[in-house]
Parts: sequence; C-alpha cells; structure tokens
Amino acid sequence: MKKSLTVALTAVLLTAACSSGTNATSGDGDNKTLTLASVDQGSIEDVVKAFEAANPGVKVTFTTSGADQYQQQIRTQLSSGTAPDVMTVWPGNGNPGATYVLAKPGYLLDLSDQPWAGKLPEAFRTVAQYDGKTYNALFGLNGIGAVYNDAALQKSGLTAPTTWTQLLAFCRDAAGKGTPAYALGIQDNWVTQLVLYALAATTVFGADKDFNAKLVAGQTTFAGSEWTTAMAKYQEMAKAGCFQKNPLGTSYEASQTLAATGRTLGIIQGNWIIGLLKGKNPAGTFTMKALPATDDPATFLMPAAAGAGYGVNAKAKNKDLALKFITYIMSPAGMKVFNEKQGSLPTLPDAGTTVDPGLAELTTFVKDNRTVPFMDQLWPNAKVQQTMLSGLQEVFSNQATADEVLKDMDTEYAKGE
Repeated sequence: MKKSLTVALTAVLLTAACSSGTNATSGDGDNKTLTLASVDQGSIEDVVKAFEAANPGVKVTFTTSGADQYQQQIRTQLSSGTAPDVMTVWPGNGNPGATYVLAKPGYLLDLSDQPWAGKLPEAFRTVAQYDGKTYNALFGLNGIGAVYNDAALQKSGLTAPTTWTQLLAFCRDAAGKGTPAYALGIQDNWVTQLVLYALAATTVFGADKDFNAKLVAGQTTFAGSEWTTAMAKYQEMAKAGCFQKNPLGTSYEASQTLAATGRTLGIIQGNWIIGLLKGKNPAGTFTMKALPATDDPATFLMPAAAGAGYGVNAKAKNKDLALKFITYIMSPAGMKVFNEKQGSLPTLPDAGTTVDPGLAELTTFVKDNRTVPFMDQLWPNAKVQQTMLSGLQEVFSNQATADEVLKDMDTEYAKGE
C-alpha cells in the first residue's frame, strides 16, 4: 500500500551467495547482531522487541525511513555491499524496492525452502517470487480506502459518504465548516497514487475485470481506458475542496497529524495508517471505508494486496540470524505482533491476529472477493509507476495534464522489463 516507488534498477550478474540459496553459510558477522532497514515506522519497533525477547542475547540494529528515501538508498547500499542483513521488500515489480527488481540482479537470498513459503496463498506467492523462487516474506495484507477520524466526523455533524455524489457534497460541506474532508500529503510522491488507486479500483476494474490482461496483450492502454475517468475524478475531488490547502507542500508525516488531531475529518490511505494515527492520538478511533467512485455502492471495489514484506540480503553478514528473524515474522506469534501493531490482515491462516475493528469493511470486501491488486505490482517495470507519481505531482502543480501523464505511462509500459 505502500507504500511505496521510483526508478528501475540496472541488472547485474547473479552472485554466488544468491545461487546457493538459504543453505549458504553465514558471512563475517557475529550472528548475535542483526542489521535491518524498514519502512514500517510505528510497527517494526514492537516486532524487534518481541524478537529480541524470544532470542536472549540477540540485538537488532535497525533504521526506519519513508518509502521515497528508503528506495533511493537501498540500491546504493546493495550494490556497494553496505546493505543490512534484512530489508523491506515490496511485492511484485512496481518500484525500485520490489521483489522482481531486487531478485533479478541477485541481491536477495532465495527463501523457497522456508516452511512458510509453500503456505502462502497463490495470489501472494506470485508477487513474492521471481523466476519461480520465493524471495519475500509477506506477512500482511493491506487495503486502500478512506480512513475517518470518528470523533472529528461526529463533531462535524456530517456522515461518511456512500456514493460519488455524496462524496463531493461531503467535501464541500466539510470545507465550508473549516475542516477539510481528507488530508493529502503528496510532498512525498508515493502518496499521490493512493487516491487514484482507490478510484481506479471501481472505475477501471469494476468496468472491466480483465483490464490487466488486456493491457498485457496490447488490447488497451492507460490513455484509452477508464483510467481517464479515475484521473478526472481525482481532479474533481481537488476542485470540490476534498483536501487541505497546499497538498504539494504537505508531507506524509504532516498529513498524519492533520487526520489524527481532527484538523481534517480523515485521510485516504492504506490501512497501515491507522496504527500511525493512534500513535499520534492514542484515544482516537479510526474507521476505514471504501472510497465512493460511482453512485452505485454495489459496484465498489477496494484495492487490496500483500503489503511490503522482508527479504534477506544475499550477502548478509549474519544469514542464520536473518533467517531466524524471517521465520519469526512469518510465525503466528510474530505475525500477530506485526499485524496488530500495523493494522494489517494476516497473509497466513491461523495467525491469531485480532483485526482492528476499524477494518471491518475492508475485511468484508476481502471475504467477498470485491478487491483488486495494487495496480503497480504487476506492471512490467518500475518506471511506469515513477512516471505516474511524478506526473501526478505535475498535475497538481498545473505543469502537466492527466492525459499527458497517462500517455507517458503507456510509453513506459510498452518498454516491458
């Protein structure tokens, strides 16, 4: 969801460490200190504490950063041999930190022989693998929708919209009361995609469930499809005052504060935002709902897919300890800690996760098979998404049109891998 998302990586020769799989011997580390890089701010901390408690004498040294910064750094670290033992890895092929992109040049350790790998549902296994081998420990399923600050919504006297017409009226009414409907922090460019994905789920895939297959076959394009409708609705929301002033000058962090403190009525984000909002407002309650994109709620779909997981550096100094950490986060105990702190749904059955009550609607959509994958996960290269992200920022700054962005995405898509 992440989220989470820039340039394609240059392929290099497979390393011997990667080809030897998880049976490779550990590197030069002491096997007592694990290094880790993560974008799971607000949830990885508790997971690390639980892992250390379960493994006395082990110390995890970790860093956290935003998706944009992380993706700029991780390639440099991997190519220079300074990357940590364990790192955040996104599913599929949509961004520079994604499974295909990092596994292809041999940066990731093959995890296929790990007990959990064969238990991943097919939908998750596909985006955790490259060339038939598993490289990504995917522990959580995430969705994208409108997340409301329950207290702020009640105070406003407004009701969460359930149709597109109601959504626009809701935005106008909220703006008129001085509390914008949704916080939008697109200073961080990965955030630009979330509203668009929430709209495209219904407008694009609700209209044509085979859109992705047709895109692959060259039977349709972004610019010649309902993506134009999704783009138009995104812009219509902005014109209706759905967002606070100056979204381009608002960071992801600042947008969290706006929604958590009731300075907006909510935020359109992935479910991972709920844990972060509670961190800023422990007494608050937050509820996720599908973002209306038509006037027929029966047609609504929500984007939902495996969120970012964790991979092992093929040149990890402490491979054995890295694998122990991966085993922990994919165990019922580890997955429960991660899911409940992050607010995600478990990827494996019997995890024992208590799902946040604010995710009831997302859970129903998942059970009813009314979801579509995050759009970028199966695009052929990371440049398609980067073109979309930077293009959306340009749309908001009036430097480009939506049609130009979609045509540029088509150009990058046609280049393939």
